[in-house]
Amino acid sequence: MHRVEPLARRHAAARFAAAAFALWCGAFADARDAHAEGASPLSFAVVANALSRPADEAPVRQMLDAIGRDRDVSFIVYDGNVKDGAEACRDGIFEARHDVLDSARTPLILLLGQHDWADCGAPLAGGYDPVERLDFVRQLFYPDANSLGQTPLTLARESDVARFRTFREIVRWQDQGVAFIGLNVPNPNNHHLTAGGRNGEFEDRAVATSFWVEHAAETARRTDMRALVIILQGDPDFARYERGERFPWLRFSRSSQPRDGFIELKCSLVKAAEAFRGPVIVIHGTDTPEPNGFHIDQPLHNDKGLTVTNLTRVAVALKRPQSQWLEVQSDARWRPPFRLRVRDTRDVRRRDNAEPPSQIESPSSQPTLPSSGPTALPGTDQPEYLPQPPMLLQPASELPPIYMPPASQNPLSPQPQLSLPPIYPVPASGVQNGAPPAPADGANGNTQ
Repeated sequence: MHRVEPLARRHAAARFAAAAFALWCGAFADARDAHAEGASPLSFAVVANALSRPADEAPVRQMLDAIGRDRDVSFIVYDGNVKDGAEACRDGIFEARHDVLDSARTPLILLLGQHDWADCGAPLAGGYDPVERLDFVRQLFYPDANSLGQTPLTLARESDVARFRTFREIVRWQDQGVAFIGLNVPNPNNHHLTAGGRNGEFEDRAVATSFWVEHAAETARRTDMRALVIILQGDPDFARYERGERFPWLRFSRSSQPRDGFIELKCSLVKAAEAFRGPVIVIHGTDTPEPNGFHIDQPLHNDKGLTVTNLTRVAVALKRPQSQWLEVQSDARWRPPFRLRVRDTRDVRRRDNAEPPSQIESPSSQPTLPSSGPTALPGTDQPEYLPQPPMLLQPASELPPIYMPPASQNPLSPQPQLSLPPIYPVPASGVQNGAPPAPADGANGNTQ
């Protein structure tokens, strides 16, 4: 009689595990349908740090409206910070910013940043309890499975898993064969506190983040996703390489070096890239100024010190975040499969007012490279055409070959190994109508 109840509990646990596994797979069950021939390129927008004061609300509404008029944009990711660090973390500020973001015509996925909760304990932010503010933000922005926006997406939230019931803000979704993961990983140092005692909020979230990333990568592999995109606000400091074990708070350390709050995330990214094997793109914000508004490289190393060659990082630092967004496009037929550029509300308005439809380039037209370097779009510093090879902040010769599975493993990627990461800037005119520029050399896909 004493064994009946434990046995029943084990059966119940087994049933729960089966249901959880069905949840993992169900989020991407229709993945193969997205691979159908003739599918249009996937396009999405990344906005970040746009709302820092009440005066920003009107221009941000205009920017969201400009994005919404582009029917090719499937969704918007707002990558953190709906307020500035100097703004008080009052309920009313969050409610006002919720109304701005929810007004978007396009589905909008909000990811939290450091000013949204982690910095709320600072005197300038009102001296709030960051954990209490995080709970409030979760209830305000994530009341159900839907994203923000007038035509919301249905997202898979980590809170659907009983073990991680509180983590509503950690999400995933898929579109046209690409799996997306949205995380709560803020600056500075992922909210790891140096005070004594158990760092409970950080530790619980680190476990939840690792679980979500690794399981989502495995699910993406099993459902034949063609790429994995992971988006977060904090800069994981990839240049800081550690061979330490995972979850090192379980041991005592005598090192004077500040604890790396991103080490668990970086270990999970390595594991996810090894499990998925296809292109993995990590998009995050950075405080480092970037001339073109973003920076592309392959900075992650495994515990042997080797570059993880199928993982590419895009660090975003837009010059005018109240009017600019990063546009990312992807198509399985393109080589490389990802391309991006910075868009600006002013240029969209200028083009809408000045160019009649008959003057828009046809999809079959090809951009002409200038003979003396890139030119600038009217009113912006963004290059219109980039010289070959694509403008990277380190020479292409220093980058390792990007791993792509052979055709027998992945019929969507039959090409030979690429000599560059699977994502780089493109001529603006070559993609504004959804038509990719034609590759100049078949192997590398250089189109600039």
